[in-house]
Amino acid sequence: MEFKRPLVIAGPCSAESEEQILATAQALAATGKVDIMRAGVWKPRTKPGNFEGVGATALPWLVKAKEMTGLPVATEIANSRHAESALEYDIDVLWIGARTAANPFSMQEVAEAIRDTEKMVFVKNPVNGDVDLWCGAVERLAACGVKNIGLIHRGFSGYGAGELRNAPMWHLALEMRRRMPDLPMLCDPSHICGCRQYIAEVSQQAADLNYYGLMIESHINPDKAWSDAKQQLTPAALDTLLDGIKWRAGESSSESYKTALLGLREQIDSLDREILQLLSERMNVAEQIGRIKRENDVRILQASRWEDIVEHVLAQSHNLDLSEEFLHTMLDAVHVESINRQNRVMNEGEE
Repeated sequence: MEFKRPLVIAGPCSAESEEQILATAQALAATGKVDIMRAGVWKPRTKPGNFEGVGATALPWLVKAKEMTGLPVATEIANSRHAESALEYDIDVLWIGARTAANPFSMQEVAEAIRDTEKMVFVKNPVNGDVDLWCGAVERLAACGVKNIGLIHRGFSGYGAGELRNAPMWHLALEMRRRMPDLPMLCDPSHICGCRQYIAEVSQQAADLNYYGLMIESHINPDKAWSDAKQQLTPAALDTLLDGIKWRAGESSSESYKTALLGLREQIDSLDREILQLLSERMNVAEQIGRIKRENDVRILQASRWEDIVEHVLAQSHNLDLSEEFLHTMLDAVHVESINRQNRVMNEGEE
């Protein structure tokens, strides 16, 4: 199934009333920039007692919005009952949320319920940073004959989110694209950000990383929204935001560009070789430390020493113009490999 690129899916977090859905749909259609209208009908919430959507009652509202505006409509499904209802009302596009994608049992149930559908089905990344789990969700759909599958990157819960609601962890999304290059991937900056303030910035990052398009939450009166009010834009604000995004070309025919890029890439390759050589030498030293510890019956992990290394390196982040997040990630990888090397040395000759 082919869509124009960039594809823009927009609409409220939740369908609240027929009036809200129709007013939002008309305003979104009027921008001329929205390709599909979305609205959550069933809302998986972290705690009971919060608004969990009006349910299948809202599906006729989406149908009416489509009839009024000509926009295809999309909603989230999380179980077989949702799937059957959405198919009954001929909802054009379905998506599977982060919590459902993280549960193989739920994914299998949904896949069976939409077996052989020709609808477009997007799969959001699981809440945790597990690319294999994301792949597994897609593979379950494909095994049930779902041919039109796409991906939505909505960020990951846990470490690294900072000022954003969910950490983008762009490298995980890019790894998923590497594994499944034929599937269109959208970015959901609303859920990554959790607030309106950063949506434009994250949307531009997605455009610069060659995403297929965006899914952005838009509500006719976001401050009064029944769910996720802080991360929704008015249709007018969305229109302005989309106007500001630059979807740059993938290549340039300029010879000066090609020459400059080739030279810089050669520098990168040379520096990478030096970095790898230094890492190899560092690990050799770690093995020597492991042998000394073995000979003196000293345990591998020396927490205070590692804390000193981390503190020393992070103190240089500003002078090196490297983010603390990057340095933490690098140091963690180096530490794990160093421990593995020392552990191997510790156990030499014991098998």
